[in-house]
Amino acid sequence: MKSKAKFLTLEGVDGAGKSTCIKFIKKYFLGKNFNYVFTREPGGTLLGEKLREILLHDKMEPETETLLMFSARNEHIHQIIKPNLKAGLIVVSDRFTDATFAYQSGGKYVQKEKINILKNWVHEDLKPDLTLLFDLPVDVSLSRLNSDGNLDKFEKEAADFHTRIRESYLTLAKSEPKRFEIINSNQNINIIEKEVYLALDKLFL
Repeated sequence: MKSKAKFLTLEGVDGAGKSTCIKFIKKYFLGKNFNYVFTREPGGTLLGEKLREILLHDKMEPETETLLMFSARNEHIHQIIKPNLKAGLIVVSDRFTDATFAYQSGGKYVQKEKINILKNWVHEDLKPDLTLLFDLPVDVSLSRLNSDGNLDKFEKEAADFHTRIRESYLTLAKSEPKRFEIINSNQNINIIEKEVYLALDKLFL
C-alpha cells in the first residue's frame, strides 16, 4: 500500500522526547506499509551536516545563524525533501522552519520579517502537511537535558531562553491550528504514543 506523499515535521523544546516519538511514527508507517524517509535539520545532506556542527557549537551573530540555517535548509529541500515527495514518499523532518522562528526569533530576537523573507525565498511553495509539536514545561525540559549531559550551545542557554522558545512554538501552533498537533510530552509514554497515532490517523485516514 503506497501512501500519498506528505511532508511531516517534528518540533518542540529541547528534551521534549522527539527521538522516542520517531520510533512510534516508524512503527505506525510500517504497520500501514507506507513508504517514508526520515531526515533532520540542520542537516540531512552532506553540506547540511557540516553546517550542523558549526551551528550547534560555534558562537556567531543571531543573523548569521539564521542565514546558515536557511543555507542548510535550501540544500535539504532540493536534495532530500522535494525529490522524495515527488517520488511519492512521506518525508518526516526533525525540525524545519518553525524551529527558526522559535529559536532565532523567539530565542535570539531576530526579526520575524527577516525570517519570512528567507522563508519565502527558499520554500515559498513548500509547507508541512502536519507538524507535531512536542510540548512540556521548561523546568522539566531542563531537568531532562541536565541528566543527559553533552549539551550543544542551544541546550546550554538559560531558562528564559527556553521559555521564549516554548512560547514562540505555542504561538505558532495557535496561529495555524489545522497544521499543528500539540503533544503533551510530560505524560505517560503510552499516552503519548496513542496521541501520536491519533494525529497520524487524522492525516492519513
